[in-house]
Amino acid sequence: MVIEEPTTTHFGLEYTIKECPRRQYSDVSATFPSIEVKGLLTVLTCQQSDVDLVSIGESVEREKDRLLEKFTEFASAACKLLAEQGVWADFIDPCSGMPMVHRDSPSPYDEVGAFANVLGYKISSAGPCKILLHPKFGSSIYPASMFARCSREQLEEALTRAAEMTTP
Repeated sequence: MVIEEPTTTHFGLEYTIKECPRRQYSDVSATFPSIEVKGLLTVLTCQQSDVDLVSIGESVEREKDRLLEKFTEFASAACKLLAEQGVWADFIDPCSGMPMVHRDSPSPYDEVGAFANVLGYKISSAGPCKILLHPKFGSSIYPASMFARCSREQLEEALTRAAEMTTP
C-alpha cells in the first residue's frame, strides 16, 4: 500500500482525498443509498488532540467538543462551497456516524473501519470500542470523513477555501 502524505491546514486538521475504494462500497452505500458510490471522493480527516481521547473525564469531553466544532466549521464551509457549484457533498457527524447535510440516511458510517480500510491505520480495542491508531499520534486523534461527487480539482479548491475560512 502506498502511503500518501496528507494535506495539513493552518489549524492542524490533516486530510487525505481518496476515490472511494471498492471494499468501502457497501458501507458508503448503506449511509448514502441514493448516491452512486463508484467515483465518489472520500475526504478522511484527522486532528491531533491535546489529550488521549481513549481516556475519560471533563478535559477529554472538552477536547472532543473543540475538535468536533473545528471539523464541523471546516466541513460545513466545504460542503456549502460545493453546493453553490451544484455539487453533492456531505460530511459525517463523528459522534453519531450520521450524515449532516443529507439527513435521510438509514445507517451510520463506520469512521474507524474506513480509516483502517482506506488508509491502512491500525485499530485497537478498549472494551467494546474500536480505537483508531494514527501512525504518528497514536490514539490522540479525532477522525472524521467527508464525501463529494465532483472532480478532485473542485474538491481540492473547496477544501483550500474552507480551510481559509476556518478560524484557527
